[in-house]
Amino acid sequence: MRNALAHVGKAQQSMASAALRQAFLQPDQASARQTWRHVADQLRERWPKLGTLMDDSEDDVLAYMAFPAQHRTKLHSTNPLERLNKEVKRRADVVGIFPSEPSIIRLIGAVLLEANDEWQMQHRYMGVEAMGEMLNPVPTNETPQLPPRPA
Repeated sequence: MRNALAHVGKAQQSMASAALRQAFLQPDQASARQTWRHVADQLRERWPKLGTLMDDSEDDVLAYMAFPAQHRTKLHSTNPLERLNKEVKRRADVVGIFPSEPSIIRLIGAVLLEANDEWQMQHRYMGVEAMGEMLNPVPTNETPQLPPRPA
């Protein structure tokens, strides 16, 4: 969103932001892509660079829509990963200089195992049932057809 709004003047950022959010409110990936393209076409007239950015980033921005709906709120943000990296850095800073590469691997491995145990026991970041659905999807007879991308 920040990258997109960088191509829009300050006065129009709230309008452009609201238009972009419409794609994220869609129930499935096909309708989100269709809305994304429609919004890109509308905004392209006024901000050509924004339209180009939206065309180039469509696959990356809407990739999370391929996952089950209950996971989407967890996937749209990198906050958990950033928190984990911050904890690894904090623990490594305490040590300062590591005597060998295996010692680094042991420390970081211990931090990752601790985070994994915490996610499994306490937080249930992503439910086991939903992960099972994602790994073994229910087959459908219809494959949604997307409209062609603009040239």
